[in-house]
Amino acid sequence: MKVEIDDNWKSLLQEEFEKPYFEQLTNFVTEEYNVNSCFPPENQIFEAFNLCALEDLKVVIIGQDPYHGVGQAHGLCFSVNEGIPHPPSLKNIFKEIETDLNISYPTSGNLERWAKQGVLLLNATLTVKAHNAGSHQKKGWEQFTDAVITKISNKKENIVFLLWGGFAKKKGIKINKAKHFVLETGHPSPLSANRGYWFGNKHFTKTNNFLKINNLQQIEW
Repeated sequence: MKVEIDDNWKSLLQEEFEKPYFEQLTNFVTEEYNVNSCFPPENQIFEAFNLCALEDLKVVIIGQDPYHGVGQAHGLCFSVNEGIPHPPSLKNIFKEIETDLNISYPTSGNLERWAKQGVLLLNATLTVKAHNAGSHQKKGWEQFTDAVITKISNKKENIVFLLWGGFAKKKGIKINKAKHFVLETGHPSPLSANRGYWFGNKHFTKTNNFLKINNLQQIEW
């Protein structure tokens, strides 16, 4: 696995890349991509960082695992490539945006447009074996993404963290809530959303209101 990552992010995270766990992780991922079909494509593993410049960072959304179906994952949590049907969680995200902001449901499930506005779409685990959810968990990715969140929390201020579901909320332990704006709700998956834990959270309005108060450019969701 080659770490193809934006220079500013690379500087921030360099000490992680030099730790023994990351070397072990690199060896594991390299072997997995050599012998199995894995997602996202190897050159897009760090795409979340390459599309969201560190200096532009305003919002962090934490996902769990990349999608494990063919052609879906491209390195951004919850996002799919152009022309790919929207997975259930993404549909519910768009439905909430529709009612929260009164804008129409989008055709494309590709969230690069968010990333380029300063939204880091970070999965806790950055790779997965095809058709095998969670297959690359507990190999070192969680330690790496914990470090990412900690370093963002320490280095930046007034970042909005959107923590959706129990898994993301656990990652929130790394965030200094005195410096940042943290919003929590249920996961947008149908299981959670249909029980009333997702719809009506208004996270998108709340995010933009916070950015506006702090004289930052609002996100066009």
